[in-house]
Amino acid sequence: MKLHLTPGDGLQLFSGYGTDYVAVNNVRYEKCVVVTPQAVMEWTVGDFESLTAADFGFIADLKPEIVIFGTGTAQRFPHPVLARALADSGAGVEVMDSKAACRTYNILASEGRKVVAAVLLGNWPSASARTAINLPGPVTPS
Repeated sequence: MKLHLTPGDGLQLFSGYGTDYVAVNNVRYEKCVVVTPQAVMEWTVGDFESLTAADFGFIADLKPEIVIFGTGTAQRFPHPVLARALADSGAGVEVMDSKAACRTYNILASEGRKVVAAVLLGNWPSASARTAINLPGPVTPS
């Protein structure tokens, strides 16, 4: 059976990632991003160690069911103060490395969930990641 990638009916979906970037609907972003099914926003934050609770304050305004927090090259758990800021959105919070966050977000957004991905960028750990990695999206059999 041959599978074809199908667009997500206007959804903002991750279409790839590489060294220091992610792509959403084939548009490349070289800064940290917050992605919802309806929009992509550049997220003006530094690295993981410099995050503050204020960096997450606007997420509650997006009214998500779930927040996927991509922490860069490795899964790192935020300080309890930061975790509290995320939990204050009223949403469930999942923390994972940014590659996994991109894939998980695509699945949840394709299911129609009210999901927000807050993704930090960083150098991916392997040299093979220097080329674009296309992510699978919704598929339909042919």
